[in-house]
Amino acid sequence: MMALKSNTMYLPLFLILIYTFVGSWIPTPAEGARILAVETVGGKSHWNFMSSILRVLVDNGHNVTVFTPFTDGNRENYTEVDTSMVSEKLLDGQLTELMDKYGDLKAIIGEMSVMSRILCNVVYENKILANTRSDFDVVLIEPLLSECVSYPAIKLNLPLIYVLPLPTLGIIERKLTGDVSNPAVVSMNIGKFGIPKTLAQRAINCADLIYCTVKYKFHELYSQFTEPQEYDLYAPIPPSLIFVNRHFTIEPASSISSNVVGIGGIHLKAPKELPKDVLQFIEKSPHGVVYLTFGSTVKVASLPEHIKKAFIESLAQIPQRVLLKYEDEQEPMPNNVMTKNWLPQREILLHPKVKLFISHGGISGLYEAIDAGVPVLGFPLFGDQPRNIDNLVNAGMAISMDILTVTKDAFLKNVLELLNNEKYSENAKTASKIFKDRPMSPENLVAYWTEYVIRHKGAPHLKSHALNLPWYQYYLLDLIALILVFIIFVFYIAYKIFKSISKLFSKDSRHTKSTKSKSE
Repeated sequence: MMALKSNTMYLPLFLILIYTFVGSWIPTPAEGARILAVETVGGKSHWNFMSSILRVLVDNGHNVTVFTPFTDGNRENYTEVDTSMVSEKLLDGQLTELMDKYGDLKAIIGEMSVMSRILCNVVYENKILANTRSDFDVVLIEPLLSECVSYPAIKLNLPLIYVLPLPTLGIIERKLTGDVSNPAVVSMNIGKFGIPKTLAQRAINCADLIYCTVKYKFHELYSQFTEPQEYDLYAPIPPSLIFVNRHFTIEPASSISSNVVGIGGIHLKAPKELPKDVLQFIEKSPHGVVYLTFGSTVKVASLPEHIKKAFIESLAQIPQRVLLKYEDEQEPMPNNVMTKNWLPQREILLHPKVKLFISHGGISGLYEAIDAGVPVLGFPLFGDQPRNIDNLVNAGMAISMDILTVTKDAFLKNVLELLNNEKYSENAKTASKIFKDRPMSPENLVAYWTEYVIRHKGAPHLKSHALNLPWYQYYLLDLIALILVFIIFVFYIAYKIFKSISKLFSKDSRHTKSTKSKSE
């Protein structure tokens, strides 16, 4: 009895020791961190990605201050600074205007660099960054093209996290991670194909990479020389971490740096109830529903008349009902078409009666289609959209078409192919299963890795040693030069030896001939 009492007395001490030992191995959260965020692009899809990350951080008890052109109002632990006066918003634009301006991104690399520097000037003049003292713990920012975006982290001496709403880093990969993706395997963000399969595509991909990199660097140096700013005096710093809008279903597997974290689909929220009229329209469709929208960037109403006519006349011939996001005044539509200037896209795609998604190929909408397991008919317009759609074509769940050359017959043929050929639906459902099968949700990844960077003072151990190498060492040009010098030296010595031997044999030959001549 005494022994039992003695053991019981020591039990609390024993439990405390166990708790202390186990607790030492559990990472403590960066509780109540203060986070400074900057959205540099006026694209709604860009903001959707950034705001989804910030929502997770706020929900996890962190305090966020964000510079953004898309204001939604301050709330607890969340403060906005409006930059809409200097940041051009890409919302409900005219198709032809947008394609003329952004159809060839290689042509406007210089303009994108200037836009980035203008926004840097506005943000850095704000009182929040007026002095070098700050109580922020980390900086989150979307990199555009100018290296000035890292300046807040330099000035405030804070860890830097980049937020990129694209699946790959493109021409800024080398300066952010130290490495460059192999152009024989990974296509450019602005490429027309998902994977460079042919010799011609590999050549085009390599040429685009070199051209865009050189042009970007030239414009950056030109701006620094002609319009020098305070931030140009500081060497840019690489980020501690990079969140990218990446998942295997829309981006083929490739080598990535250890500080690049894919969180594709983080913008997906729990679905809400559909509006009653939309739900009724879907439920009463015996053959299912086709959903057509070009997102927040392009108005379907702005399509040239012959293209709209081809769309509407084709859709009138199918047995399915059609939900169409149409922004302007309602025009006469077929009986099987419902138009609205706004539609709850995620909720519509998740309905089991939705059979096809006709889209421009924005990555946010494509993730929603993948999550719902719905095939896609893509009309990529600019930017990363051709690449996104082509990757789904490679996955067997999509067909791609050119919006400017589309005809009624071709459009109708592809709509019927996607609706009637079950392989597209099966492949879409397979992609959905892969998309949902994850060890951690995107939200948990954002919370964990952001707090990890704060806990470990910027986590410098995540950065590649390649960042410390000058370009000629990274590409082994110094080693190649040494090998070439050695080869030239070997050939030179061999040449000299051969020449000496040749002279010796020539001299012996002449001597022999001379001896024979004298003997005769």
